[in-house]
Amino acid sequence: HALSSRREEPFVAINCGALPDTLLESELFGHTAGAFTDARRNKPGRFALAEGGTLFLDEIGDISAAMQMRLLRVLQEREFTPLGGVKSVPTDVRVLTATNKDLPELVAEGVFREDLYYRINVMTIDLPPLRDRMEDIPLLIDHFVHDFSRLQNKDVAGVSEEVLEILMNHDFPGNVRELENIIEHAFILCSSGFIERYHLPRGLLEDVRPTSVRPPGATLQSIEAFHIADALRRHGGNCRAAAEELGIHRSTMFRKIKSLGITVPAKDLKS
Repeated sequence: HALSSRREEPFVAINCGALPDTLLESELFGHTAGAFTDARRNKPGRFALAEGGTLFLDEIGDISAAMQMRLLRVLQEREFTPLGGVKSVPTDVRVLTATNKDLPELVAEGVFREDLYYRINVMTIDLPPLRDRMEDIPLLIDHFVHDFSRLQNKDVAGVSEEVLEILMNHDFPGNVRELENIIEHAFILCSSGFIERYHLPRGLLEDVRPTSVRPPGATLQSIEAFHIADALRRHGGNCRAAAEELGIHRSTMFRKIKSLGITVPAKDLKS
């Protein structure tokens, strides 16, 4: 939105999965006075508030079949009718949607309308789960540590070597939000220096898998280099297999090998 031609107009967001149909309809399209009990005056909906700008519909996969039909009509006709109203209102908004559901699968099951799916599936950005992009974890840790240090006025330098290894070996079913919550939890117990193992949530430590012996040094780069080199060693220099184990793409693996100066066993550099 910030880089688009609509950047001077509003950006409006709504979580569709958190609201029942009647309330969601009112929130999206607005309502007129007397449309329901306690509706004493006209209220504009999110489409009206986002006029000329961008409307972000989060959790689009959770809306009911009836609401899917109403939303489809708005996207096709570019107009909506407020709840309790009799006159359609034209709308000009860019609609962005997001979901954690597999929409093609829901379409195949008859849960999500096929016509609505193809109407919103103009440009798709697939964000892989954190377990499939483990190379992002050190960067995200730095980001969250910096933010929480500023917000809580603490002097936390980062995470220890052991903590980084624990986090690099966690599956993160809760994705980035889970990692953020882990760091926030640690900040409650850690006021300065490095976040250590005993600062982490107990539930996380119960799920820690056995790992290799850690290398000396506490920098993120050294730990990252160790994990990559260790995976390459165990896979006999097979970059493809090592990348799959670490949950990173082959191109990322080659970039890391070059930037971190890792020596690859001679067996299979190109595989």
